[in-house]
Amino acid sequence: MQTHCFQKIKIRGIGLETLSIAPPDGADGPTLVFLHEGLGSVRMWRDWPNRLCAQLGCAGLVYSRQGYGQSDPVPDVRGPSGQTHGRRHGRLLPDYMHHEAFEVLPTLLQFLGIERPVLLGHSDGGTIALLHASRWTVLGCIVMAPHIMVEPISLLAIDQARRAFEQGALRERLSAYHADVDCAFWQWNEVWLSPAFASFDIRTDLPRIQAPLLAIQGVDDPYGTLAQIEGIAQAVPHTRLLQLPACGHSPHRDQAKAVENAVADFMASLGSRRI
Repeated sequence: MQTHCFQKIKIRGIGLETLSIAPPDGADGPTLVFLHEGLGSVRMWRDWPNRLCAQLGCAGLVYSRQGYGQSDPVPDVRGPSGQTHGRRHGRLLPDYMHHEAFEVLPTLLQFLGIERPVLLGHSDGGTIALLHASRWTVLGCIVMAPHIMVEPISLLAIDQARRAFEQGALRERLSAYHADVDCAFWQWNEVWLSPAFASFDIRTDLPRIQAPLLAIQGVDDPYGTLAQIEGIAQAVPHTRLLQLPACGHSPHRDQAKAVENAVADFMASLGSRRI
């Protein structure tokens, strides 16, 4: 039997919503850490983390970054960027994913006693996973629709999301997953569309990744082309690539079975590295 527990944990003075998934009875697999997309949250993953951990026989950790889900909001999210006592406020800076990967995530993992996790990141969460794996020891890294650089197609889709939030039904749909839906949307949207973010590029960080790596991308992803995962493979030659036809920006929803099979194969290959 598998159990799970929601709780709010204070990390670096910020309350973060977490979901801890216990491994099935008798299972001793590694902890799979789920890192959500730019508009995601714990609940936006729905039941997929629970189902995947049960299938793999492993523990899981899912959390909402600051400003998302039920985590603490970002004060003055559309105001000037700054820090007070180490806590960020105002608009996100172009290094926000570096900040999450290098400061917040290591602190959270240490607090929970999680060593050598397998990171599973989607979109922005995939980028965070790559950055973390470039500096910290992880057992493995799985990324779906990550961003290693800014592409025009990405900015076009994000600008369209802005119009859908202001004029369409996107705000109402997202409000089911976020305590402060405006905070969640604007912190992501405004940094991506800012001139300073145009030069965002993590390709020089990637060659430092030593852990096994699986990179998944939908052929029809409106937020990025296959150049994203091809760039990862170029920098990290041991990367496994999975290109999915008839698949958009959420491979775990659009092609769930193919993703789950690929993740299961990847996790099985990590067995000898756990010793």
